[in-house]
Amino acid sequence: MSARNLETAAMIADSRTRERFARIADGLVAAVAVSLPWSTSATSILIVLWLIALVPTLDAASVRREVMSPAGGLPLLLWALGVAGMLWADVSLEERFAGLSGFHKLLVIPLLLAQFRRSGQAQWALIGFLASSALLLLTSWVLFLTPGLTWRGARNPGVPVKDYVFQSSIFAICAFGLIGQAAELWRAHARLALGLALLAAVFFADIIYVATGRTTLVAMAVLLLLFGLRQLRWKGALGAALIGGVLAGGAWTSSSYLRERVSVAIEQLGSHGTGDVNTAVGLRLEYWQKSLGFMVEAPIAGHGTGTIPMLFRRDATAETIPDLITTNPHNQVLAVAIQLGLIGVAVLIAMWLAHLALFRSGTLIAWLGLTVAVQNVVGSLFNSYLFEFSQGWLYVLGVGIAGGVVLRDLGETGRAGGKQ
Repeated sequence: MSARNLETAAMIADSRTRERFARIADGLVAAVAVSLPWSTSATSILIVLWLIALVPTLDAASVRREVMSPAGGLPLLLWALGVAGMLWADVSLEERFAGLSGFHKLLVIPLLLAQFRRSGQAQWALIGFLASSALLLLTSWVLFLTPGLTWRGARNPGVPVKDYVFQSSIFAICAFGLIGQAAELWRAHARLALGLALLAAVFFADIIYVATGRTTLVAMAVLLLLFGLRQLRWKGALGAALIGGVLAGGAWTSSSYLRERVSVAIEQLGSHGTGDVNTAVGLRLEYWQKSLGFMVEAPIAGHGTGTIPMLFRRDATAETIPDLITTNPHNQVLAVAIQLGLIGVAVLIAMWLAHLALFRSGTLIAWLGLTVAVQNVVGSLFNSYLFEFSQGWLYVLGVGIAGGVVLRDLGETGRAGGKQ
């Protein structure tokens, strides 16, 4: 066999190997999406396996393209700032690495963009996530409606795994995704659209009657306005606001649980003004107040990566309640600002804007990506979502998968336009 034939055979074998690993990587991303609503351990293992399968499929040009784009490059820049922040952090090496751990998942965003810009199998991850969430929804309702069961959730009835904050987040994302699909199918397949809308209503009902995340309620209000704006521009936004007001009134009058959740938050806000900080709302307000003080001390570059626990310990006194010494200021902007200053905040906001801009088209996949991104940005006003495991990976997977498909569609549109 000639040298040319040997080279051709090697290229064919290499191409087949890449295709085989690409299919495995696509399947593992779907498995990660299925596991995410249920298990932190399974998700962690599957992510490692996915990265192992993905590496042989990547080429330098495709990775470079994503790294040089705002959507893929800004997450890497924020991670790089986290690494640099370890240099001026006045804490132990262990605490510096612990602080950096929250940034690591950002490295995956350009890899997902590269994978799904090339792959045509993103639907399996999306369908798998919806199916897994629907099973969680069914489990939640069974536990809630069957008080005789010995196993009724780790902390709250109707929350079988993880916590009510994450459960309500994924239920809201699924509900708005289903509404977007129903709107797209309405004229051609009205019955199917009604079925999807009904399933979305069941997701919403779980949030209202079973396990309410108050942050999720705020995100839902924003998403409803964006959905109306997307469908019928400003008239749609106004209509969505009116419909949302009617639905909110119905939920308020029919759900004593929802009224209790909101009323407790209002009461805790009032009690904080009288000096009672040992409540969920009171502690969050104290975290924010102290975090702003830490930020003022080092406004430009921050105190360094991993310094949040040290700063809260430093400000503790003999009268300080233990819960006030935290590793989490419950606000993503403040969590970055304390460690990386205004430089880090600028990169964080630029990253969010780049990802929101990525989903500005009117396609369904863009709406799904926008739903995930908006839920995270709004939630990050009240929690450090990017640094949390489940919420952070939800954002990374949603932006990476949906963003890759959007970029793929834009590329195909551009090629089609060039041929005309």
